[in-house]
Amino acid sequence: MQEEAEPVAALPVSGIAPSSVDASGIFDIAVIGGGINGAGVARDAAGRGWSVFLCEAGDFAQATSAASTKLIHGGLRYLEYYEFRLVREALMEREVLWGIAPHIIWPLRFVLPHHSGLRPAWMLRLGLFLYDHLGGRKRLPPTRTVRLHDDPAGRPLDPKFTRGYEYSDCWVEDSRLVVLNARDAVEKGAVVASRTRCVSGAREDGVWRLTLRDERSGETREIRARTLVNAAGPWVAQVLQSVLRANTPATVRAVQGSHIVVPRLYPEEHCYIFQNTDGRIFFVIPYERDFTLIGTTDRDYKGDPAKVHASEDEIAYLCESASAYFRTPIRPEQVVWTYSGVRPLYDDGASKAQAATRDYVLELNAPDGQPALLSVFGGKITTYRRLAEAALARLAPHLPQARGRTAGWTGKEALPGGEFGIDGFDSELRALTADFPFLDAATIERLFRAYGAGAREILGGARKEEDLGRDFGAGLTEAELRYLVDREFAMTAEDVVWRRSKLGLRLDAGQIAEIDSYLRTLVPVAEVAS
Repeated sequence: MQEEAEPVAALPVSGIAPSSVDASGIFDIAVIGGGINGAGVARDAAGRGWSVFLCEAGDFAQATSAASTKLIHGGLRYLEYYEFRLVREALMEREVLWGIAPHIIWPLRFVLPHHSGLRPAWMLRLGLFLYDHLGGRKRLPPTRTVRLHDDPAGRPLDPKFTRGYEYSDCWVEDSRLVVLNARDAVEKGAVVASRTRCVSGAREDGVWRLTLRDERSGETREIRARTLVNAAGPWVAQVLQSVLRANTPATVRAVQGSHIVVPRLYPEEHCYIFQNTDGRIFFVIPYERDFTLIGTTDRDYKGDPAKVHASEDEIAYLCESASAYFRTPIRPEQVVWTYSGVRPLYDDGASKAQAATRDYVLELNAPDGQPALLSVFGGKITTYRRLAEAALARLAPHLPQARGRTAGWTGKEALPGGEFGIDGFDSELRALTADFPFLDAATIERLFRAYGAGAREILGGARKEEDLGRDFGAGLTEAELRYLVDREFAMTAEDVVWRRSKLGLRLDAGQIAEIDSYLRTLVPVAEVAS
């Protein structure tokens, strides 16, 4: 007789009490990987009534999902590669995602200057016409032609650019989108465990048996599951080959994308999409009130995804490319922060990294009726919800009948904090401002943009700033840190200042160290492993 797995409730779950599985002790679905795809699958599956376990070796959204350009967009340039299905699906998702998370997603207007030496005007107009009409746009305003010499959008640009086109897409706080999906999965019955690595997995007695290691304490546990989803992102091939030892091809093309952040380049709120002479496009976007985000690069990557970083060549490339459009050149010494990620694209044999498909590919492996393994390749943050639906459609024949919501529910029910909806955003913000007059407008807006209705839980019954506890800098208080530990899986200062927020841009090393020290009093290793 095989030894029974230890109770899953003993696993570390980042301060959120786990739900128990059914009497068999077997989960319906186990998910490896806590990026946007893994968290999206877990949320959708839990909402449909399946029992779900999700493990992530680091923090949620620690890798690729935190290194995006932070756009919910159709991908204008993908039209050049005839990716019409992908673009249509992504365009349709813009307003769906905005509707379920209006606190962390909002519209942007992008200006595309016409460059006489690159793509012709007719091609740009055709692409934007398709962009306006392919995805059922309802709320977002349409494209318009811009005379750059007469429009505020032209002020920061080199005067040689006289005409452009303005169109709509949306912004997303990418790391927060992941965390909110994971949190909602827990609220619907899933068990999620960050800092928990799957070290081995095998098919035994008709189920998957997974061995898990708590990366903080070194303690190991086992769980069993009827099906397994490999959503490990840049590590999807490594999980297949080294952890699961599955006899299935790993068709991954690792592509590095890097971004730079500089002090704010212009006061207006519009964004730019620029063409480069090498055929790439890149974005320039107002960022965190006082900064400007520029990116991204596209190049094949061969190293360890955990060690990826923006190279000096990439930084120089982005500065030089942006300088070709602005009146005032941008220099590498202006860069205050960089970030870089590895996109685990499906290897379609494209000759250039920028041409490799951004569409997702799902590979199901279930030989001779054995428990199913579904591996996720590629994908965009914009289409994560549709990817999750497609993944569960593939797994459904290998699962018990769903006992909860039906397919498509994730596009109708708000993520935590966004319950007021798009139309309620302004009135909810006004009410929050009126109820907490001792906080300045910038702090209220930051809290509301991050937590939405959850900002009230942080502020509680506070009547003065001191009621929120110590301020560690930039308005980050003990009350907010406790909320992040209790409700959003945070354990370290890095989790807080670079993923749950971007306050690292405003805090010095000493302040960040103090945050780490305080968090250790809230999340000691012994407590997490208990």
